Amino acid sequence: KCINKIIPVLFVLILLTGCKGKKIDIPYDIDTTTSAYSFDTSNVSITADSFASSLCVVSSDITDGTEVDMSQATAAGLFDVSRCNTIYAKNVHKQMYPASLTKVMTALLALKYGKLDDILTASDQVLITESGAQLVGFKPGDTMTLEQALHGLLMYSGNDAGVVIAEHISGSVEAFADLMNQEALKIGATNTSFRNPHGLTDDKHYTTAYDLYLIFNEAMKYEKFKEIIHMQSYTSVYHDSEGNEKELDFSSTNQYLTGTVDTPENMTVIGGKTGTTNAAGACLILLSKDTAGEPFISVVLQADDRDILYVEMSELLQEIK
Repeated sequence: KCINKIIPVLFVLILLTGCKGKKIDIPYDIDTTTSAYSFDTSNVSITADSFASSLCVVSSDITDGTEVDMSQATAAGLFDVSRCNTIYAKNVHKQMYPASLTKVMTALLALKYGKLDDILTASDQVLITESGAQLVGFKPGDTMTLEQALHGLLMYSGNDAGVVIAEHISGSVEAFADLMNQEALKIGATNTSFRNPHGLTDDKHYTTAYDLYLIFNEAMKYEKFKEIIHMQSYTSVYHDSEGNEKELDFSSTNQYLTGTVDTPENMTVIGGKTGTTNAAGACLILLSKDTAGEPFISVVLQADDRDILYVEMSELLQEIK
């Protein structure tokens, strides 16, 4: 079960007057110690729903009564979205490098503040030279739609796609990172600090398994996000600086979707986001559904390698009865 914990929360007040309703937002304040509000009026009825009323909340590890062998990954969580129930939790509040799971937050902000048919232009910042960095292959002057960039970001995990999106939304990677942190706080991800839109290693770039659940849960409110993470392959055409056509053609990095790894019985993996760096290890966050169509979010962080990552993720999914 979710373990209730008194935390600073955002209350949405619904003022009911006859058949008309009005929402009043009380701004989120990370420093407040207030956990409840009461209102006394003879004219109207006012209700206050806590920020976490529709979320899974967990304060410590939940492993008793499970058969999960998570001995080779540092952190993991399994969350029943519909029932607001935490099924499994290991080190879910431990601050860790998220690698490309960062890109879920980048996609969330792109969908919130951009339009899918926006035209993006790549700057010199797409020329990322870090060893092992996954790149779509964008060059300075290339133009593509936000929708195309999102496919490169979420499906192929292109770090250059993250840069193009960040600069389009906020003008610079630094300004976008500030926006990422502001928006993270708004959804309760208070143990998170972002420094870039892609997840390449930075000592001050970290989050937690629980905060990733919150971010992913928020991204699921956008149908385009769920559509893209469910796709196995993608082909499209964008243009270089002179207007010449260039092809996008890639497959998902999610091995459940590509059929490389078998999905546990009675479960359907809708999609998710992979991530790997030397510092973060192998990471994965998923949206899955059971035979009744109920959604679950699962996350595994810092497995030693990709094979172990999928073994332990499957162990986690098998806890869904």
